[in-house]
Amino acid sequence: MNTSTSSRQQSFQGEKGVRRLERVRMRAWLAGLTGNKAVVGIPYFWLLIFFLLPFFIVLRISVAEMETVTFKDLLSYVDGSLQLRLKLSNYLFIAQDALYFKTYLNSLMYAAVTTVLCLCIGYPFAYFMACAKPATQPILLMLVMLPFWTSFLLRVYAWKGLLSDGGWVSNVLIAVGADHLLMFAGLIAAEGKFMNTPFSLIIGMVYTYLPFMILPLYANLAKMDLRLLEAAADLGCAPWLAFWKITVPLSKAGIIAGSMLVFIPCIGEFVIPELLGGPQTLMIGRVLWDEFFSNNDWPMASSVAVVMVLLILVPLAIFNKYQAQANEVRR
Repeated sequence: MNTSTSSRQQSFQGEKGVRRLERVRMRAWLAGLTGNKAVVGIPYFWLLIFFLLPFFIVLRISVAEMETVTFKDLLSYVDGSLQLRLKLSNYLFIAQDALYFKTYLNSLMYAAVTTVLCLCIGYPFAYFMACAKPATQPILLMLVMLPFWTSFLLRVYAWKGLLSDGGWVSNVLIAVGADHLLMFAGLIAAEGKFMNTPFSLIIGMVYTYLPFMILPLYANLAKMDLRLLEAAADLGCAPWLAFWKITVPLSKAGIIAGSMLVFIPCIGEFVIPELLGGPQTLMIGRVLWDEFFSNNDWPMASSVAVVMVLLILVPLAIFNKYQAQANEVRR
């Protein structure tokens, strides 16, 4: 009797221990679910709702046939069979029409030129900010962010007055003879005419997107260990060589991040080419606007937008690949 009682007690205690272990495991699983997984899951949910879902809607419109005010269904059930109808003529037209190829090429070219100029201007400024005194750095950072306190549209409109006939920037450029050099380079069409040219477009885009290059570079350069440069100087390395061999490689992540922040929005820019550009600076953003609101051809406009997004995803994939490789090296 005592033996059976003790065995039942041991069995009960064993079951109780198993249930306790299961509760501990369940709490740990819930803690992991509400902790790390929730932190990772919220951004993915945000991207799903505000990027992937709208993108698939645009993709669906691009392959649908447009009726008067609606779009035909892609899937239809006819005579016991399920049919899928995809209209690919818009994509074929984009591939065959030279206008779209030229506008995509112009968008990529102006975005690349803007990125290079922003890097050439922003890197010295970010390096100066990182090497400045700690008390001076907040002031310099505020000066970089100061243009964001003014409306983007007003800042672009201001350049119309500065570069138009009689504007003080155009007067200065004429006084120093820069208009002859710009005309020789093909950036302006006539002497003293700076508006509605590739020059005015590039000036506006560089001015607008320069802070997006400076801020990532400054954040990266501010964390650099300056003792590495001191060690290089002690070993007899020239300052320019130490900069090229040490500073630039250590700031590569900031260069790539700043370049992506400038290059990607420049491809689809509409406001600056519309206000400062001209017929020679037709970019894909303007074509997209015309297809949507002038031609009222939503499937064609959606096809143009899908191709533009795919062009943007290529540099993003390169950036993510570099980030993954950099993380593996750090580990």
